[in-house]
Amino acid sequence: MNQKINCYFWLFVKVTSFCLLCYRSANKHKPWIETEYQGIVMENDNTVLLNPPLFALDKDAPLHYAGEICGFRVHNGPSGSSSVQFEAVVLDRSTGEGLVRSKEPLDCESQREHSFTIQAYDCGEGPDGANSKKSHKATVHVRVNDVNEFSPVFVERRYEASVPEGRLFDHIVRVEALDADCSPQYSQICFYDIITPNVPFVIDNDGNIKNTEPLDSKRQRVHTFWVTAFDCGKNRAQADAQVVVTVKPSCKPGWIGWSKRVEYTPGSGSIPLFPSLHLETCEETVWNIQATVELQTGHIGKGCDRDSYSDRSVRRLCGAVRGEVDLLPPPSPAANWTSALPTLPSSDSSLVFSFNGSTHVAMVPDSIAAAVSGDHFTLQLWMRRGGINTQPPTNQARGNRREEETIVCSTVKNDDSFSHYSLSVHGCRLSLFYWPDVSAARPVKFLWKLEQVCDSEWHHLSLSVQFPSVTLYVDGVTFDPALIHDNGAIPNPAPRQRLVIGACWGKYVGGYRGLLSGVTVRPGSVEPHSVVECLYACREGLDFGDLETLGSGMKVHVNPSQSVLVLEGDDIESFNRAVQQVTYRNSLRFATPGVRPLKLTTSLRCFNEESCLTLRQLEGYLVVLQPDAPQISLSGVGPHLARPAPEFEGPRGVPLFPELRIVCSLSHAVNTAAQGMEGGALMSDAVAHTLDGCEVQPLGEELNPEREELLVDMDALRERGLEIINTTAYIAITGAESISVYEDVLRSVRYRLAKGSARFERRFRLSCSEMNGRYTSNELTLEVNFLHSLDSLYHPSHLLASQQQFLHPSHHSGELSGHTLPNPHRNSVVPGAATVIIMVCVGFLVVMVILGVFRIRSIHRRGEGTGGGSKEDSSQWDDSALTIIVNPMESYESRMGISADTEGEGEEDEEVVESPDDANDDQRIIIKKEGRDGNPRRY
Repeated sequence: MNQKINCYFWLFVKVTSFCLLCYRSANKHKPWIETEYQGIVMENDNTVLLNPPLFALDKDAPLHYAGEICGFRVHNGPSGSSSVQFEAVVLDRSTGEGLVRSKEPLDCESQREHSFTIQAYDCGEGPDGANSKKSHKATVHVRVNDVNEFSPVFVERRYEASVPEGRLFDHIVRVEALDADCSPQYSQICFYDIITPNVPFVIDNDGNIKNTEPLDSKRQRVHTFWVTAFDCGKNRAQADAQVVVTVKPSCKPGWIGWSKRVEYTPGSGSIPLFPSLHLETCEETVWNIQATVELQTGHIGKGCDRDSYSDRSVRRLCGAVRGEVDLLPPPSPAANWTSALPTLPSSDSSLVFSFNGSTHVAMVPDSIAAAVSGDHFTLQLWMRRGGINTQPPTNQARGNRREEETIVCSTVKNDDSFSHYSLSVHGCRLSLFYWPDVSAARPVKFLWKLEQVCDSEWHHLSLSVQFPSVTLYVDGVTFDPALIHDNGAIPNPAPRQRLVIGACWGKYVGGYRGLLSGVTVRPGSVEPHSVVECLYACREGLDFGDLETLGSGMKVHVNPSQSVLVLEGDDIESFNRAVQQVTYRNSLRFATPGVRPLKLTTSLRCFNEESCLTLRQLEGYLVVLQPDAPQISLSGVGPHLARPAPEFEGPRGVPLFPELRIVCSLSHAVNTAAQGMEGGALMSDAVAHTLDGCEVQPLGEELNPEREELLVDMDALRERGLEIINTTAYIAITGAESISVYEDVLRSVRYRLAKGSARFERRFRLSCSEMNGRYTSNELTLEVNFLHSLDSLYHPSHLLASQQQFLHPSHHSGELSGHTLPNPHRNSVVPGAATVIIMVCVGFLVVMVILGVFRIRSIHRRGEGTGGGSKEDSSQWDDSALTIIVNPMESYESRMGISADTEGEGEEDEEVVESPDDANDDQRIIIKKEGRDGNPRRY
């Protein structure tokens, strides 16, 4: 019995083990789901409706566990956050049916689309889920359907508009409402409605309001009504909007607030030209507005207000490279090739030459032409086509074409060959013909089409050639060539070097007709753009105040010379604000005064072109007032400069203006009524100025180059780029520089005499100017006194004793109390002892004449030997000098009293009075005064 029980037990164990092994090998397959699902969920629901439905299949079915689906796992989508909001649950383990739902309410307005992945897994091989298998990952896209939960909201609570009376308008004002729902069905505004009854207005589905009958301002000036909005889900706006329409009396279209006269004070920077101007279109439907503001400055200088300094000075101020060669210099013995050309007056310092296209030609000497050779150079010139009253033709009919007009033509000799270039104009075209090698290479022509060439106005051209690169600047603005082409075979020019202004070689180009000025060539590297713009850009013109305030759809354009400004836009309000931002600016502190005509031309484009408004051209003028004149004050130099004569005879001479001070200030009227003062007052402000010339002129006789000269530190002048004209009549230092530089240079001006050439007096006059002599300083007069040593004045040995007595005031303390001869080594600004002696001697001249009879009788009673000695002494001096006998025993006070009454008689040219024979008590002083003054020069 026990044996049977044991057998059954072992049989049960074996069967159980066999079943377990069968279960372990039963889960052979992975679950399977679709690869992609599309789902929809409503905002107020959390169950996701999937297409296709969520089912997981397992080929191990119908085995228990292995063929059953135990669950789904949700993984992150592309955004990494959608899986947190969703979960998937199993509805039936045997069929694998599942359900996707959101864990929390979804908001369509915050996120309308969600994406994530889902994966199914089976129950494994037993109840513990061991050895479970997972399916592949499937993508689930869930779209949240919108619910009409928001109502429309108006953008503004109040809308205002103004319309003129008596007209019907297609559009008066537009109201707008927005809906926060996410779907097009509920977020769109389907229609608007005017809820105020009995108003003469209607509104369309886009919110545009128009009137149904002409409005009358006298009947009702202001119309107020309310409008509401509905979305496509029929939700009404949560708050209605108010509309206010003001009816204006009938108006006349045009510009309102136009001021014909505008004043500009130099130094004001930029000022608005039309601060209160606005356009009234009387509600005409205008879709494009264009206004052109034109400032006429052609009569100011060379086309506009520029620096009034000379061209050479302006080049220095702008930092231009030096070394330019003037091809049309002022006529002079050294530059005689321009003497036959007619000249015209110019408002600035430049010289204007006229060319008639035939006989007026300037042949530059070969020495000048050789200095500007090479294929790297900068050619600059001022040009005005057609002369003064002739307008050059802009179009030429075919068959009646005029030949090119040549401005500059140059043939240059290189090492073994010749190169050639010519600058010409033809109609409105400017061309540069360049031939690098007339014997081998082919010529190249650079062509520019420019309005500036044919507008009969002054323009500056700067052509920088660094072959094969060519750069053109017109009034400081760069222009690229419109065409570059090879001209083919052209007869060679004459094989010799030459440079011609106004014509060229051969018969292929004609002569130039017009005006030229400032034609220069500088060989070497080309000029930087910043320098060219500084040199020739206009300092006045039209500008726009603040481009950041330019409204939407507005455009502004200013031509290169800033004489024409064009505004274009489609909104009247924005256009009016833009017009009020148009300004006039002038960067010159001393702007050229005068009138600048102004024009405003307006063009309107309407939807109905037949009834579109037409506005007349407005004309006015801008007045640039006279600038405050600067006061250039020279000081620090006394009226007298007394030094010992030997110092003037030294190798360096004596500085004339060692303590010179130059101050420039502006005096302008200031209203002081607010300060309790009557009227106005003149206030003076020290300003930084640039002088352009100073002149030192000897008064009376011109300098004698054999006896005297003025010395200037030439190294300091060259270092600062200043120029000097040194003649016997004056010294002129020119060039735009700061006041401190001119102070240093003038303080170094020295006066030197040759040995034995000292006089008793020499006068000089100093003056300075700026803006080419437009403003001048005070004239500073300096009288130079030469202090002579009496030991050196008298050569006769028998006079030494009396000289020594006179030179030592201690021997005559009663007569010369408080008066001593000045220290020879001190710069005195008051007359020295020599001047006092001269005045005393001149006073005694009158006394000597009155007592002449008695003195002559006394002389005749003296012996013959005494008379002979006196005549011998007199023969040692020049007869042209004034010889006066001074008795040192006379009272010094009495001599001073007489000299005060007879000072004017010291101007006589020559006077000689012989003295008695008492040589020990007599002294002679020779005086020669020159009081002839010359007129100051301007440069």
